[in-house]
Amino acid sequence: MNSESNADMENRDIIRMANQIAAYFEAYPRTEALSGIAHHIKSFWDPRMRKQLVDYIDGGAEGLSPLVTAAISPPAKAKASS
Repeated sequence: MNSESNADMENRDIIRMANQIAAYFEAYPRTEALSGIAHHIKSFWDPRMRKQLVDYIDGGAEGLSPLVTAAISPPAKAKASS
């Protein structure tokens, strides 16, 4: 029996997807990478996923790429969650 909760599995998926986006933008200049990550998440993730990512970052962001954390931190956080 798996003791992992649905929230843990959803967080794992959110982390994996966000880190994949960060890996894509890693070779870009930092400003462009942060903008690209924030834009991708705002454009292609539904509001529930964006809120979950913001909540995860607020909870410590363990395992999340620093690029994602920087891209979704204020003021970018407000853009991603809207």
